[in-house]
Amino acid sequence: MPIHHAIWKVGEQPAPLVSSHLASEQQLEDMIVRDPRILSSEWMLIGRQEVTSYGGRIDLLAIAPDASLVLIELKRDRTPREIVAQALDYASWVEQLTPERVAQIYQRFSGGKSLDAAFQARFGVELDEETLNQSHQIVIVAAELDPSTERIIGYLNARDIAINVLFFQVFEHGADKLLSRAWLIDPGETQANMVATATVKGDKEPWNGEFYVSFGDATSRSWEDARRFGYISGGGGSWYSQTLKLLSPGDRVWVKIPKKGYVGVGTVLESVQPVKDFKVLTDHGEQPALTALKHAEKYQLTADDPDRAEYFVRVKWLDAVPETQAVNEVGLFGNQNTVCQPTTPKWRHTVERLKQAFPKWADSVSSHL
Repeated sequence: MPIHHAIWKVGEQPAPLVSSHLASEQQLEDMIVRDPRILSSEWMLIGRQEVTSYGGRIDLLAIAPDASLVLIELKRDRTPREIVAQALDYASWVEQLTPERVAQIYQRFSGGKSLDAAFQARFGVELDEETLNQSHQIVIVAAELDPSTERIIGYLNARDIAINVLFFQVFEHGADKLLSRAWLIDPGETQANMVATATVKGDKEPWNGEFYVSFGDATSRSWEDARRFGYISGGGGSWYSQTLKLLSPGDRVWVKIPKKGYVGVGTVLESVQPVKDFKVLTDHGEQPALTALKHAEKYQLTADDPDRAEYFVRVKWLDAVPETQAVNEVGLFGNQNTVCQPTTPKWRHTVERLKQAFPKWADSVSSHL
C-alpha cells in the first residue's frame, strides 16, 4: 500500500503545503551527513560513497549501538525494483567486511579518526570486535516505491531479511522547503530480523522459542527494582525499546546484565507499556513507576517523548539472583539488543547451561520444548 505524505497549514482555513523536490540525490546525502537524525538519532555514520569490490558505490554506511552495520541507499525520486537488487548485491559485500576493513572505512570517512574512540564517545560503551558486523540491515531512502518494489521488500522481510524503506517528501512553505519522513515497516521489525541473522557465517539453527534480554545501563536501570517488582525495561532511544515489542504473555526470557552475567529467568505476564502507564506493587500498595522506582526522576524527564521514554514488560520471575551472584562464563551468548531471538548454536549451549544455574526455570507457565 503506497505511503502518501501531506502537510497542512493550521488555521481557520486549513491549506495543504505544495509538494516539491530536492535538486539532487547529492543534496539529500549532504543533508544526512550534516544531520544523521534525518535517518535515525541512534546510528553513527561511518562511511560515504564507499567503493565495493564489485565496482559499485554504497551511498552511506552507518553503525548501530550493537555494532551491526546499516547500508543506506538514496534515491531522490521513485524507486524501481532494480535498486533492491543493487542493495542486496552491496549487502553481500558488507557482510564480508572484517573489523579491520570497517575501521579503515571509518578512517577514510572521518579523516583518520579511530572507530573505537568514536563508538565509545557516541554510544557510551566499548566497541567489541567480536560483535562488530555480526549482522546488518538495508535501508532504502526514496520519495516513492513502485508496487513491484514494495512487494519484493515485504517478501524479503517476511523471510527475516532486514530491509526497510524510509520515505521522504519535500514541501514548500514560503521561501523554505520542509522535509518529512515515514517508514514503510516498523523499524522494530527490521531490527528483529537483523538480530535473528546475527550468527557466525553459516552457523545457524532454528530459534528455540526462548528470548534473550539485555538489562543494561546501571545509571538508568536498577536490577534490584526489576527483581523486586517483576519487570524488564529498555529506553533512552527507540533502538533500545522497540525490540520489547517482540515479547508476548507466556514467553520465557533469560536476562543478562552486560559485563556482569545472567541474573534471572522469567515468564512474560503483559505486553510492553510506556513508563507513564506502568505501575508496581509496593508495600504501600500499587504505585506508578514514575514515583516508586529508583530512577523515577530520570524517567520523568523523557516520559512524554515516545522515542526516548523508558518502556516496561511485566515478568514473573521463576528464578532470579542479585547482581553480585550473576552467572558468567566463557562461551555464553551476549548481545546489546534489549531483546532478541538468537539462532546460533551458542544460544542453545547458553540455555542448557543456564537451566543448570537457575533450577526453578521449569516452573514456567508457558513451556517451550
